[in-house]
Amino acid sequence: MVRVEDVEFYKENGYLLVKGVFNQAEVDQMREAVEGIIRRAAQAKQDSNAAWQGDFLPPEQLKKLVLKGFHDVHYHDASFMRAAIHPNMVEVLSRLIGPNVQIHHSKMLVKPPENGAAFPMHQDYPYFPHEKHTMLAASIHLDNADEENGCLRVIPGSHKQGELPHVGAHYLNHKEYPITDGTLCEAEAGDVLFFNYLTIHGSSANRSERTRRNVLIQYRDPADFPTKNEHFDWGMGLMVSGENPNFDKVKPNFKIVD
Repeated sequence: MVRVEDVEFYKENGYLLVKGVFNQAEVDQMREAVEGIIRRAAQAKQDSNAAWQGDFLPPEQLKKLVLKGFHDVHYHDASFMRAAIHPNMVEVLSRLIGPNVQIHHSKMLVKPPENGAAFPMHQDYPYFPHEKHTMLAASIHLDNADEENGCLRVIPGSHKQGELPHVGAHYLNHKEYPITDGTLCEAEAGDVLFFNYLTIHGSSANRSERTRRNVLIQYRDPADFPTKNEHFDWGMGLMVSGENPNFDKVKPNFKIVD
């Protein structure tokens, strides 16, 4: 599924689109799971809008944008746990990260038709910085994604710049890094876009009549330790490939309080 030249492309450009990682039946299962999470969240009165705020769009446009985003989806439906450890995923991850791979966290992002929210250009690094920068995102496409419905965009090679200053630690200066400068990563349902957490990425609003559903799973090498304990999710550290070489560091440093 992944050739030597694909691995070199990822190292040089900071991203790699892999076609057909999941088949139609698997995509359908995850689509149903997404709808189930949204329904149960609404019933639990936890169905909040996760759209980004800021000055990258006029206020009247921001008010109209909607984004459904929930973390730890592999705790909500088994289809996402199966996706996270899918043999096709493991094959790619073990080539891009190395033989030892663990989950950091998962989430789902749903851009509804016509007013699905934009993501200004940003790096994921500020949210969970690590020592060796092995962290990458695997964006699983549950719908065909193109420019019209706000597919992901990346700036090739931007991971080589290291950490960049973000506005309020959330996104890059939109005048210096407009979304339209990013390379379109158009994809089909079942495709997965892998990108390093230092790679600059974002997406435009969904202006189409089609939904854009993605499930995002973050992975890392277990020997790549966080420099700050700012981001914690249940399920951090689950091994999906190989072994954890550090017996005394197999769990995140956390404390449960009443």
